[in-house]
Amino acid sequence: MKKTLFLIFAGIALLALGKKAFAEEVSSGIALSLPVKGENIQSGDLVAATTQGYVLCNTPYDPTLYGVVSDNPAVSFEATTSAGLYSVISAGKVYVRVSTINGKIAKGDFLTCSKTPGVAQRADDAGFVLGTALASYEEADKQKIGKILVAVNPRFNTTVSAQSRGVNLLKNIKMAASSPFLTPLTSLRYLLAVLVTAVSFSLGFGHFGRIAKTGIEALGRNPLAARTITGGIIFNILMTILIMIFGLFLAYLILVL
Repeated sequence: MKKTLFLIFAGIALLALGKKAFAEEVSSGIALSLPVKGENIQSGDLVAATTQGYVLCNTPYDPTLYGVVSDNPAVSFEATTSAGLYSVISAGKVYVRVSTINGKIAKGDFLTCSKTPGVAQRADDAGFVLGTALASYEEADKQKIGKILVAVNPRFNTTVSAQSRGVNLLKNIKMAASSPFLTPLTSLRYLLAVLVTAVSFSLGFGHFGRIAKTGIEALGRNPLAARTITGGIIFNILMTILIMIFGLFLAYLILVL
């Protein structure tokens, strides 16, 4: 009798442990077997689809971000018996390798690639993200790598954190250059932002150049009116600055609204 009860309890314990392990390891979503290039590729690594093939992602906000390697996907259409083939999930709930190199991760935070190949970090800027963290990760050691469950859905995220708000012309140009990887609406927004910024600076500098030339010529013809002419030049310089600021403000509204 005691032996029977022991076997029953042992079976229940093993079943519970099995279910827990299964829940911890198996990811939801459909996986495809892909030839991923790289060294020490692990389950939970982020994969980018580049012109050189599938590689471990190592660039924050990389527009070629594709999915996550998973050793135990819920569904896999192709076997990974060949060397170099890995099951990669591009949509679903997947355990992802993460670090706190860009700060602690809270549940609900967007994640993106980090400079560590295959490892995700918190995303605090507009750009391509992997998906949303379904658990927190608050490791004090920024070099340590852990795993958390993530709702994977690679896409361009337009949300901008309070710490990174602002308009940067070079950044706008860079984003516009990656427009073939963006959705049509997002591409249009960034192209418009770059166009508005460029036009405002062109108008501002052009206006300043004409006024400066006219002012110098006027001073040469009528030195006695130097004070009035100088005041006019200063006024037009202020107008030039206002034109450029207004253009930047319009570009900012295009990006964040």
